[in-house]
Amino acid sequence: MSFTIRKAEKEDMPQVLLLINQLAHFENEPDAVEVTLKDLENDGFNESPAFMCFVAEVNNKVEGIAIVFNRFSTWKGKILHLEDLIVNESMRGLGLGTALLDEVIKYGHQLGVKRINWEVLNWNKPAIALYEKKGARVLQDWCVVHLSEEGINDYIANL
Repeated sequence: MSFTIRKAEKEDMPQVLLLINQLAHFENEPDAVEVTLKDLENDGFNESPAFMCFVAEVNNKVEGIAIVFNRFSTWKGKILHLEDLIVNESMRGLGLGTALLDEVIKYGHQLGVKRINWEVLNWNKPAIALYEKKGARVLQDWCVVHLSEEGINDYIANL
């Protein structure tokens, strides 16, 4: 099977949003996606984009995505965050995920980052196996902390 990995274009965002929703279902969070097509188009394709996206395209259809953005580590300096790497369920096991990860790593290397970060659910054993096979370290002693929009509003109200 032949596929292409390339930078996403604004016109790809409807298919990107479909994959984001597919991931939410896979992670048992079907109602968690709040981002809209307009958000993706505006936030990813303006003078100062909030994210960059790579797509895996098969037969002119986006079948996988990797969304990244820049971060800064007080210990390391410039780092890249891989927010999500998603491959259409029907296309898993065909090399698209590995090719997308390869592209993210090459991109981070081009940027001169000191580290690339991402999270993986502890029950997603195939993803963990892939990441470890590629040389990534899956840290077991760190907890991910989120403060939701509601939490932010509550926090501000109590200042």
